[in-house]
Amino acid sequence: MITSRRMAAVDVNAEALGVPRKQLMESSGNAVARVARELVEPGASIAIVAGRGNNGGDALVTARFLKSYDVTVHLLGRPETISTTIARENWDALVAVESNLQTVTDSSKFDLGAPDLVIDAMLGTGVTGALREPEATAARAINDSDALVLSVDVPSGVDADTGDAEGLAVEADHVVTFHDTKPGLEALACDVTVADIGIPQAAELFTGPGDLLELHRHAQSHKGDHGDLLIIGGGPYTGAPALAAQAALRAGADLARVACPEHVAREVQGYSENLIVREFSGDHLAPEHVSDLLDYAADRDVVVFGPGLGDHEDSLAAVRQFLTEFDGTAVVDADALQVVPDIDTEATLICTPHQGELQKMGGTTASDWRERTDLVREFAADLGHTLLVKGASDVISDGNEIRVNRTGNPGMTVGGTGDVLAGATGALACVLPPLDAAAVAAYANGRAGDLAADEFGNGLVATDVLKRLPVGLVGEE
Repeated sequence: MITSRRMAAVDVNAEALGVPRKQLMESSGNAVARVARELVEPGASIAIVAGRGNNGGDALVTARFLKSYDVTVHLLGRPETISTTIARENWDALVAVESNLQTVTDSSKFDLGAPDLVIDAMLGTGVTGALREPEATAARAINDSDALVLSVDVPSGVDADTGDAEGLAVEADHVVTFHDTKPGLEALACDVTVADIGIPQAAELFTGPGDLLELHRHAQSHKGDHGDLLIIGGGPYTGAPALAAQAALRAGADLARVACPEHVAREVQGYSENLIVREFSGDHLAPEHVSDLLDYAADRDVVVFGPGLGDHEDSLAAVRQFLTEFDGTAVVDADALQVVPDIDTEATLICTPHQGELQKMGGTTASDWRERTDLVREFAADLGHTLLVKGASDVISDGNEIRVNRTGNPGMTVGGTGDVLAGATGALACVLPPLDAAAVAAYANGRAGDLAADEFGNGLVATDVLKRLPVGLVGEE
């Protein structure tokens, strides 16, 4: 089962792997035609009601595979407003062979006729909300007809993730959905066919550019809407928390705060005027600081625990106490990781160990990433938290799903790149579920490292990665 937003990401990832969307549309249209042929005999009349996006494009392909039928295509809108190149190409192909094409520019004049089968391809899985015109009029006509109704991917007007409809929706007898079933289809009283259209399993397993589609920034956003982050660290080291905080800003967080010992606060602040630094007494984190930090963290979206913290006995005791009492979302990195297996917490944790740290936590690893995926998933399930295990191939799991990231290069073994990753993960966890946040952060961090390596080879430093961390990861909606 796959959500509509995840499906959109997988489509883009498939294209990045060399399976173009045009090929997927051809396979989708063919799959719909196969089901149509099972529903009605050759010579039957079929009305295709097509929208102007890729869902409609799938059905335009379908029309070419139904040569033995009396097919009429009703395009909802003018051909020049078809929204994608590949859908427009399939419309042009039907024009070239003089298919029976009707354009609906005035919904009051929509005439479905009396077909034996209607193929509903008005709106796909990515469209939610109440039907507008001309789709609303077309849906009423479809529902009022005596024809069998076959919907492409999801009945128009139905939310593919919930099965709900905000008012009018097409009442389908059959649905052909692609690659995997959608959560909302289970609630519908209709037959569902899941068609394999050639999307490789790797498009779901490996992170790719499609994963960035999960991110949106509304045009009317305000400061804080996309993340108010707290990094707790520093003491033995000053660069690590500063790197994490700056990476959080680069990855889209609106505010990045650092809580660190007073004796390094000035140095941490000196790295960037963009950071908000809050000091606590002493030269390292200790249990007496926890109460104030919990109060401070309560107003933040995510806490990143560990960069530059060190492994002083008092500091580890403080981490243990903080996480035991904390019930928010936290990214745990570096020395703070070792306390995670021993705590009972209501917090949502994303742990970012390298393989040596994973073993210190009690996990096991393997040299081959394929073997490592099962080991990471099992350990994440045992912990009850999300793991992002760093390596030549990063393995991410929440104990159920697995993602593997292949961006990055050997130059990123330099110190500090893990702090950049932790900060980016924290920023993305402000706006995404834990598994998605970790996967997107791994992809973006590795991609930034690859851009840096193109310029510097393997002689990288962490700030090279930080400066190339994709700015504007959060796209405008």
